[in-house]
Amino acid sequence: MTYNEFLIDTPDGRVLQVATLGEPSGHTVLFHHGTPGSASLVKMFAPLVEDGSLFVVTTSRAGYGKSSRLEGRDVASVVDDARLALDAAGRSDYVVVGWSGGGPHALACAALDAPRCRAAWSLAGVVPTNLDFDWTEGMGPENVEEFALAKEGGPEYEARMAMYGDAFKAATKDDVVELFGGLLSEPDKAAFEPEARREGFAASLQQGFEFGWRGFFDDDQAMMKEWGFDPTTISVPTAVWFGDQDLMVPRTHGEWLARSLPTASRHFFEGDGHVSLVTNHVDELTAAIRATYAL
Repeated sequence: MTYNEFLIDTPDGRVLQVATLGEPSGHTVLFHHGTPGSASLVKMFAPLVEDGSLFVVTTSRAGYGKSSRLEGRDVASVVDDARLALDAAGRSDYVVVGWSGGGPHALACAALDAPRCRAAWSLAGVVPTNLDFDWTEGMGPENVEEFALAKEGGPEYEARMAMYGDAFKAATKDDVVELFGGLLSEPDKAAFEPEARREGFAASLQQGFEFGWRGFFDDDQAMMKEWGFDPTTISVPTAVWFGDQDLMVPRTHGEWLARSLPTASRHFFEGDGHVSLVTNHVDELTAAIRATYAL
C-alpha cells in the first residue's frame, strides 16, 4: 500500500491537506472522511487499492488536521477543495465515496461536479436537517445531546466541542472505543476488535484535532444549515448503504436517501452498524467501484 500526504495552497489563501492511497495508474476514487476525522482514515480502505486498479484521493476537510479552517462553510463548499485536490494529484474524472459525515460531502460532489464525478457512494450518510424528519431518532445519547447543543449554539456548545477535541486528540488504540460510548452498537464494537484497526482510527482522530476542534464544530454547523445544494437533483448513479444496528446514523436516514434520490440504489445490510458496514463489506465496495469503471 502506497500512502502519501502533501499540502496545497488554495486560491483563497488557505492550506489543504491531501492524501493519496494506491498506485497512480489506477482509476480515481475520491474519499470523504467522517465527522470527526482526517485524511489518514483512508488507510482503512486499503483493500480498495490492493490489485492496483483503483487510486484513492482524500483530504482533511477544512479545519481538520493541517487544513486551514473555512469559517461558515456549508457542505457544498467541499466541492472546490475536492477539485483542487484532484487537480493537484493529476486526476480527471472520478467516483466519490463518503462515510458518515462524509456522506453529504460525497453527495455534494455528485450534485455539483458531474460529469467529472461519475458516481457516488453514501455509506451511513445523514440526510438534510430541513426536512419533516426526526433527525436524531434512533441515535445514541451522545449524538442526541451534541446536535441539540449544535442547534442552540453558544458557549456551552463550544465548551463541549473543545472537550471532545481534547479527548480525541489524545485518543489511543486502548481507549478509542470507550471514547465513542453509547454510539457504538455491538457489531461496531466487534469491528474494532483488531488492534491495528483501533490504532488506525485513533491516529486519524489525533491527526484531525492536531490544531484544534474547529473542523468538528464547522462540520456540525454545516449539517445544521442549508447544504448549498439539493440532493434530490443528483443525476449520476448513487449507491446508498446503511445498516440496522447504527447508533450514529440510524437506518431511517438511509431509507430516506434511498427513497428520495432519483438515481439511488438501496443497499441495506442487516446486522451491521456504523463501522461494521464498512469493515465487513470493503470487498463489495471494491467490486462495485470496479464495475462502474468496467474493470
